[in-house]
Amino acid sequence: MGIWKHAICNETFEGWDHARVCSVSAALGYQGLELAPFTLAPRIGQVDAETRRQVRATAEKAGLKIIGLHWLLAKTEGFQVTSPDPAVRASTASYLGELARACADLGGDLMVFGSPLQRKIPEGATREQATDWFVDTFRQVVPHLEKTGVLMLLEPLAPAESDFMQTAREGNALLDRLNHPLFGLHLDVKAMSSDEATPAEIIRRNFHRLGHFHANDANRRAPGMGDTDFLPILRALKDVQYKGYVSIEVFDYKPDPETIAREGLRYLREVEARLGGT
Repeated sequence: MGIWKHAICNETFEGWDHARVCSVSAALGYQGLELAPFTLAPRIGQVDAETRRQVRATAEKAGLKIIGLHWLLAKTEGFQVTSPDPAVRASTASYLGELARACADLGGDLMVFGSPLQRKIPEGATREQATDWFVDTFRQVVPHLEKTGVLMLLEPLAPAESDFMQTAREGNALLDRLNHPLFGLHLDVKAMSSDEATPAEIIRRNFHRLGHFHANDANRRAPGMGDTDFLPILRALKDVQYKGYVSIEVFDYKPDPETIAREGLRYLREVEARLGGT
């Protein structure tokens, strides 16, 4: 066991059934599993109560906790948190509320909002207008979060991926507007690699709002599969006493899921050992 518990995102295991994902992840040494809703069904409402119970039970039987959801609006249509149309914002907020309920049913307590396609600045709109619409959407999600206790974590993404909320500074400005304890910040190494400071500096500046952390290389592969040095990054997490999971998320699925999962975790543990982890 290292300094942190480790999780992995289930879409890494493309085409694998849930039971196999759980058994292999647990055998490799993971304690948590993070789910992308589209791996369960096209819409979360299609995953009934019994299926949710089974998904959770299968993970727990393997010794894993489902920690939460990410890629919340990926592969959906009709949702947009920055839409100028109040009806679209309302339906998007309602769906995010459905996801919060599903997250709680599955045993999770956090959701990472990245979804770059569903947060774009609409054509002809200003950034200020998009910000107002974004805040309006998420304020409508608040009752759902309060009912479930699920945290909603905003994820800054690189300019190559999104034209809105591209830095931790922008994420913090949105959190200031939302001003609610069930909102926080999610940080991702790949995304931080294009931010205005080093990943370690960004962690130190934002630890008070940090609710979850994704470990990946700047090249979109697993930790240790590129040139990103994780020693200062994990040292910063240790120094700020981050208590959450360190979750591996990749976007390049080569060479294969099991190698990604095994080697990514091995590298993180090696770096943690250099920090004095026990």
